[in-house]
Amino acid sequence: MKKVAVIGSAGSGKSTFARKLAKRLNADVIHLDTLFWKPGWVESSMEELQVKQEPYLQRERWVIEGNYSRTWHRRFEEADTIIFLDMPRYLCMYRVIKRYVTYKNKTRPDMSEGCPEKLDFEFLKFVWHYPKERRKKALDVIALYSSSKQTMVFRKRKEINQFLCS
Repeated sequence: MKKVAVIGSAGSGKSTFARKLAKRLNADVIHLDTLFWKPGWVESSMEELQVKQEPYLQRERWVIEGNYSRTWHRRFEEADTIIFLDMPRYLCMYRVIKRYVTYKNKTRPDMSEGCPEKLDFEFLKFVWHYPKERRKKALDVIALYSSSKQTMVFRKRKEINQFLCS
């Protein structure tokens, strides 16, 4: 494993998992939120994000975490491994609320500077509906790459921990 793409719902543990995996692989970790969000929660366009992610894709070793599904194909083409953290919605909801409490009025390490942690109803709704509205798309796209890439889907924290210890 040299180039790993990690996707999953908000609150699934992508950032934490990516940091731990990158450390084990002696690879750079790239958080797409830091590339996408500009100070003050200003969004980049998908074209800007694709341009910003490109230099990282050319590195020899990386773990890139984040969704932004319009940039998946380019990332997945370069990756040798694709990992989907398919965690239960209640766990994801708990984690985004916990993250908000932990980082309220601060910028978390995997976010762009100038984007203090926030939580609103729309984001909670997005997390709640992820399994119904986005999960199938993620699984379908991963399936497209399963014959040429190592693909993994983790549905439990125990599976993640076992993988990181192996």
